[in-house]
Amino acid sequence: MRRIQQPGPETPGRIQWAECHGLRFPLTLQPGLTLLEAVRRGFAAAGFVSGTVKLDGLSLSPFAYVMPALSQTPEHAAFYSGTFRPVGVARIEVGAMTFGLRDGAPFFHAHALWVEGDGRRSGGHILPDETMVAEEITLSAVGLDGAAFLGEVDPETNFKLFGPRPAGPLGATREGRFFALRVKPNIDFCGALEGFCAERGIGRATIHGGVGSTIGARFEGGGLVENFATEVAITGGLIVDDGGGPEAQIDVALVDYTGAMAAGRYRRGDNPVLMTFELVLEVE
Repeated sequence: MRRIQQPGPETPGRIQWAECHGLRFPLTLQPGLTLLEAVRRGFAAAGFVSGTVKLDGLSLSPFAYVMPALSQTPEHAAFYSGTFRPVGVARIEVGAMTFGLRDGAPFFHAHALWVEGDGRRSGGHILPDETMVAEEITLSAVGLDGAAFLGEVDPETNFKLFGPRPAGPLGATREGRFFALRVKPNIDFCGALEGFCAERGIGRATIHGGVGSTIGARFEGGGLVENFATEVAITGGLIVDDGGGPEAQIDVALVDYTGAMAAGRYRRGDNPVLMTFELVLEVE
């Protein structure tokens, strides 16, 4: 299994999780607002403070992002590039967002692939306060009740990362059984989710959101990404037990630190997490 040494010691428990209720809901974003404020208003209107969003089809201008990069110091195993600000309207092809709180205020973590105004395809990590919604759109979102993603300093990676924490109920009845998860570095992503579901007797679960990084990538069918620093968005995912134990079926899109993009279904047992991976599981 590929492994990248992090600057700090491993923290206890390789999956951070909180069980909660949740609700799928349509999230309408208004143009002329920062993406962060537009998402905040949409979640607030639905009665939520945290959850996930599927970003496919979103138009952004102005738009600011960073890409994965090699770290110039031993303080991090990998880092971010400088900020890119492409001209014109960028249109998201595929992407995912985790929405929650950091330093007591709304914040998000979002990775995507997109087409920029000049037709160039690129991808990376969207900056919340420097990016604005260009056109009204309604996206698919999931709000959490009883848990929230909170940005906290992670001593293992030396980054401030989203992790799920139990939270008070929001005062309305929400249907279903949900889990908010963060998978930590250097364990196989698919295997971690399969083990989590097996321990709880979960026979089928849908993945919502899905923002993180793996140490390169290995896909079913033989495709691979060698460069270790990536930004990944889940484009679709299920955990299914057909009698032989849970199996993860996880499709992703990613960009590596050279700007190369890739997409495919993760090969089970061969995609260790680099820094973090956040997602929500809905038990069916």
